[in-house]
Amino acid sequence: METEKKLDDVSVHSNECRGLPPSRLQKQFARFTYLLTRWGVETNGIDPIPPEQRTDTKMFQMFFVWFSANMNVLGIGIGSAGPAFFGLGLKQSLIIILIVDVISCIIPSYFAVFGPKLGARSMVQARYSWGYYGAMIPSALNVFTMQGYLILNSIIAGQTLASVSEHLNATLGIVIIGVISMLVTFCGYKVIHWYEVTAWIPNVIAFIIMLGVGGKHLSNAPPTAPVTPSTVVTFATTTASSVISWCTMTPDYGVYHNSEASTIKIFSYTYTGFITASITVHFLGAIFAACAVSVPAWEAGFDNGNNVGGLIAAVLSPLGGFGKFLCVLLAISIPSACAPTMYTFGSSFMTIGSYFAMVPRYVYIIVAEAILIPVAVIGATSFYETFVDVLSIIGYWSVVWSIIILTEHFVFRRNTWARYDMEGWDTARRLPWGLAAVFAFACAFGIIIPSMDQAWYTGPIAKAGTGDIGILAGSGVAFLLYLVFRTAEKAWTGR
Repeated sequence: METEKKLDDVSVHSNECRGLPPSRLQKQFARFTYLLTRWGVETNGIDPIPPEQRTDTKMFQMFFVWFSANMNVLGIGIGSAGPAFFGLGLKQSLIIILIVDVISCIIPSYFAVFGPKLGARSMVQARYSWGYYGAMIPSALNVFTMQGYLILNSIIAGQTLASVSEHLNATLGIVIIGVISMLVTFCGYKVIHWYEVTAWIPNVIAFIIMLGVGGKHLSNAPPTAPVTPSTVVTFATTTASSVISWCTMTPDYGVYHNSEASTIKIFSYTYTGFITASITVHFLGAIFAACAVSVPAWEAGFDNGNNVGGLIAAVLSPLGGFGKFLCVLLAISIPSACAPTMYTFGSSFMTIGSYFAMVPRYVYIIVAEAILIPVAVIGATSFYETFVDVLSIIGYWSVVWSIIILTEHFVFRRNTWARYDMEGWDTARRLPWGLAAVFAFACAFGIIIPSMDQAWYTGPIAKAGTGDIGILAGSGVAFLLYLVFRTAEKAWTGR
């Protein structure tokens, strides 16, 4: 009888489907899910975690999750975009990276506070400004965002593995990394945290050795060439996009942590993890990419800026077999970024609607894997074009989304966690209408589109010489209009 009761409990994945008789397919999922539960795999849906279950006091995990997720080869690619894609000099790239990282890391770090304080995943928490139905928009966008990051990480990992042997290619490397990421993510929240606590170690060791081996060439960076302000702005927004876009997932990795922990403590752990990792790898990427033109072996491995893994392999090549071993370690550590990304892919998919919430999280992990491998294989042929386009598009919407969430929290809920009715998280009538957020979001894109500067489109404002100011302009418009629209919405609806 106890087993049958547990099966009935598991068959109902969220409050959204309570009261409905389970279908045959749902019962089959329930039996399999119950089996996974016995093996320690996380099978929870998207229900907010109640305060009595938010008891994990290992707050240092908030540091390691984001330190490990950022201390990897993808960060090298972001930093290298300055010299390789935008034509910036080394000094210019480093100054831009420093300023942008110090400021940008604040946003995802504060979003991490929402996890322990509310126990809600990011896209569930979005319902408190976007409303039940309006939140379907950012949930769907976040599904594409997470998949985009999975693709970028897998491409770099595949290139890095392919660089160590003539018998390997990027395709095989992408498959290997995809499978490792899926296995870690499939197990869920606790395993991801355990994995992230140690995943950074081989990367830090490899990066230190890279500096030691390639250090003698790092003074050979070409002199800084004149650049236009628009190029500086565009590289800055691309770098900012790579950091700020984490805000749509940082709450997800604190939902079981101590809700009584201070906001400053949670923020400090997270910010320290973000800033130390981001600046380190972004600097390394810019330095090695800028100096590659003076070292023929590095330049050949870099392949005109399209093969970050090849550049790393070229730097480590004097070490022979040990250098190849380090490349393998760097590649198989990339799931430290893929695992949390894939996890949030599943929770975001479940937030799109009640029917999606009925499907267990592990099913979406398999879906992400099925999409990841073929798309990454195709995208690997033109890495930097794929890389910059994906990052920038993600940045446009995620920054506007974060502005709306923060405005709601600080202005309308007065930075008070008790003002969130967590019992009504899946009841439309207990949530805001969401029209204010949707209209502010739409209007923000009215200024973003003419302000963007992409390989496939350059808006008239960007053509005037401003560079890509889409993120800055969109943020300002979203903030001002959400203040107006939300004030009107509250006055009209009382919610």
